[in-house]
Amino acid sequence: MKRLIVAASMMTLAATLPAQTTTHPMTFNDMASIRRIGSPQLSPDGQWLAYVGTTPDLAANKNRSSLFLIPAAGGASRRLTDEGHLDQSPMWSPDGKFIAFVSDRDGDTTQIYLADVASGSLTKVSTLPGGASAIRWVPDGSALLATSDIYPDCGVDPQCAKSRMDLADANPVKARVIDSLLYRHWKSWQGPTRSHILYVPLRGNPVDLTQGRFDAPFFSLGGGDEFDISPDGKEVVYTRNVEDHQEVSTNSDLFLVPTAGGLSRRITTRKGGDTSPHYSPDGKWIAYISQARAGYESDLWELTLYNRSTGAITRTAKTLENGVSSITWAPDSKSIFITAEEKSKQPIFEVSLPGGALRRIYGEGSSDSVLVSPDGRTLFFARSSLTRPADLFSVARSGGSATQLTHDNDGLLSAIQMGETSDIWYTGAESANVQALIIKPPNFDAHTKYPGLVLIHGGPQGAWNDAWGYRWNPQMFAAAGYVVLMPNQRGSTGYGQKFVEEISGDWGGKAYTDIMNGVDKLAAMPYVYPDRIGAAGASYGGYMIDWILGHTDRFKALVTHDGVYNLEAMYGSTEELWFPEWEFRGNPWDNPELYQKWSPNRFAKNFKTPTLVVHGELDYRVPVSQGMELFTALQRRGVTSRFLYFPDEGHWVLKPQNSRLWYQTVTGWLDGFLKK
Repeated sequence: MKRLIVAASMMTLAATLPAQTTTHPMTFNDMASIRRIGSPQLSPDGQWLAYVGTTPDLAANKNRSSLFLIPAAGGASRRLTDEGHLDQSPMWSPDGKFIAFVSDRDGDTTQIYLADVASGSLTKVSTLPGGASAIRWVPDGSALLATSDIYPDCGVDPQCAKSRMDLADANPVKARVIDSLLYRHWKSWQGPTRSHILYVPLRGNPVDLTQGRFDAPFFSLGGGDEFDISPDGKEVVYTRNVEDHQEVSTNSDLFLVPTAGGLSRRITTRKGGDTSPHYSPDGKWIAYISQARAGYESDLWELTLYNRSTGAITRTAKTLENGVSSITWAPDSKSIFITAEEKSKQPIFEVSLPGGALRRIYGEGSSDSVLVSPDGRTLFFARSSLTRPADLFSVARSGGSATQLTHDNDGLLSAIQMGETSDIWYTGAESANVQALIIKPPNFDAHTKYPGLVLIHGGPQGAWNDAWGYRWNPQMFAAAGYVVLMPNQRGSTGYGQKFVEEISGDWGGKAYTDIMNGVDKLAAMPYVYPDRIGAAGASYGGYMIDWILGHTDRFKALVTHDGVYNLEAMYGSTEELWFPEWEFRGNPWDNPELYQKWSPNRFAKNFKTPTLVVHGELDYRVPVSQGMELFTALQRRGVTSRFLYFPDEGHWVLKPQNSRLWYQTVTGWLDGFLKK
């Protein structure tokens, strides 16, 4: 990480807008105006932070992002790249003079650019046919590593790649001949290209380091970094799944390959996922996160160390009861800073090596993207909460209160009245302790009654956290006049692995009781209308709405988004088959019992509650036929219902104008039944 000199001519951003005399509940336009801060990177001398600021462009129906700089000690943010593009993944050069990033500013593909931090001038580095996404600097500053989609038989030959793309574009036949599963994933069809790691010199031709007809790095179940380069620049570690049937496998392993080129060597053999590798600064270790069990994507993510001298692999931080989310080495390689969910928060911990002793450093809100100053005394990180979107903060390694560094949204937020947040604990199924988060309407009056809204999270192994989000933002529902209950029912992460695992094979069982016991608590609140309560959820949350439809008339209105409705049909059309095979103990023809027991479609004769169904055509995780089947059943049953269909969205609604329509439709539907 790097050093920086900022030209005086660079535009200084106003830290705050003029003082506001009145506040108002948050509107969609307010939320869309928030600068979304992320991807922080610290300069090599520890004096500056670079970060990405993203803002939706409603008129263009797309997001735009720029790079910004801020003194690590605090001060005004400065824009490094101009507006109107999608600039992402900043990485400081080893000498601190440049920031490499990827951008779409010169065409349809994202390419690598260098920003001179002293002058602000930009230089295009790559013209890769498959574009560039994640990037890393080679330690001597002569090249970068980049992930890119390539045709394996073309390698890095641009003419070969161009001819293949031109041929595909010119062919009027768009049919596909498919011989194996996992032919589409999340929202994309599997084409002839594969993700590879390329060595991209600043002067010269790129080299493919991970040759072959496989993705390397592999799609990461852990959601973290999938490759890293050794401190001496001689070696790259990356993730890859070597199984023949990846549709039923979560077994990603770590491989090593020389940056000079050559054969890759596998260093892990565990049957679960291994990912997010990070070399220690002294080059002696690779830290990564690992799962023990094959086929279980929600197995505990454990902090693991690979000894580069001996090849020995050891697990550390064994007292941690929840999965590791991110890894950052201390400069002296004697400890590791991690984040991990814990009871609706995501604190920062320090893990001392070699013993693995755990020490909490900071625990307010949800923290991520941890960076460490060169002297090891200060941590920098992104933090958000239910009442504030992400900002960059610093905190002493010894702990204490954190200092907010970025203030890009202060003026906007000063005009918005957020709903008060709190939490409750109550007894769920089998006497388990269950936590739920609560958000009250802005300008709350305890002597007034409000309708209630229960939001059910997806996963099913997931959680509602004290964190800001732009999809399903609970403050938007509170601003509409609802008391919002967000239960972390069985299966929720952050409450120990046993609590997580009690959802598998029991989708409509203990979790349903956990939720409904929380509804009892909501209905008993003196400021909530007990007969005006709605519920909404997505993915597994949508499944639970569908389950609720057939099992209770407690709610006045329901919203199900990309929900699982027919478990047997879902198995036959989803892509990651390891998921249903773990959750329902096999496939539906050899082990039909759980598919039949927990499938909401089997209870369609009980459907009565008005229901809004939302689904995206490009959702290959929970295919759109699931929503169509439910809507057909509702209509034929004579239940008041509506179908919000997005032809251009997948599992998540991401386009700004689509998001606006989503909030309008969902809140409008709820208002029509809960505010009468």
